[in-house]
Amino acid sequence: MATPLVRYISPAQPGQAQWGVLFDRRIAPLPDTYATTADLIRHGQAQARGMTVAQATVSMDDVKILSPITTNQQFLCQGINYGSHVRESGLDPANIPFNTFFTKASSSLTGPYDDVVRPAHVKLLDYEIELGVVLGRDLTAGVQVKPDGLHEVLAGITIVNDVSARDVQLPQGQFYKGKSYRTFGPAGPVLLLLEPAEWQRWPELHMQLSVNGQVRQDAYCRDMLHQPHATVSEFSALQDLHAGDLIATGTPAGCAAKARGKLSMFVANRILSEPTKWKLFVKGGISNPMFLQPNDVMTLSIRTDDGTLNLGQQRNVVKSA
Repeated sequence: MATPLVRYISPAQPGQAQWGVLFDRRIAPLPDTYATTADLIRHGQAQARGMTVAQATVSMDDVKILSPITTNQQFLCQGINYGSHVRESGLDPANIPFNTFFTKASSSLTGPYDDVVRPAHVKLLDYEIELGVVLGRDLTAGVQVKPDGLHEVLAGITIVNDVSARDVQLPQGQFYKGKSYRTFGPAGPVLLLLEPAEWQRWPELHMQLSVNGQVRQDAYCRDMLHQPHATVSEFSALQDLHAGDLIATGTPAGCAAKARGKLSMFVANRILSEPTKWKLFVKGGISNPMFLQPNDVMTLSIRTDDGTLNLGQQRNVVKSA
């Protein structure tokens, strides 16, 4: 059975983050402390799996829930990994046969209930629900992961919101810059440790993101173009990966930023200069009510429809800097 872990701070120990196993809305604190996600995964999984509901002595309502991914870990990402999102971006999935990678600053990680702060110069703030997969061991050489071998390299899964400043990311052509402002990476609430057989159910995970109660994104993880085993294999061939590192696996359709119609894109690409094209993009985006505004509330969930695998629910309020 999957083990739902939370990382939290209690009023009794405000300077010490703790880990515990979540039973409904009560937490069974782990006896030992683990400073980082890597420490927990390397040394605390057996302890976590051994906790029982009788040890759940802490109410979730009495503590501050933190990101289960600590800021020492790498924050790696896939782009345009769902055909629906590729199409709403004005592209054809058939013309993108490769896996698209980028990174976010680990300092963008924030808790599942913390405010997302929109910098003063950002006007086009967007959301992206994503399944986050968390490394279960160090990979310092390339590996070829089989579809049924995810349990050999991954420890668990979590919810990620890849918050994005589109008026930085797109006009400047800088994914890292547009996606790495502080608080632009809500994660959690749960790091769900999976058993080997449970990894085969990742395609059944149902993602939903709402803004102010209106559903914006609604899709299943099975719609990924590049599946987790292939992604971990390719990343490991490029660079070292470490236990606790996070890979956000892309977002489906429903983002605020969408491509214009084919005719208007054709005209813009052939008649307008690049600065003029992007100036019009930003101007048009400001009138688009789907972009996030101060006091908007984002609610995210990922679960199987039968509830057996449940990553909890994020809730973040947008605030002005």
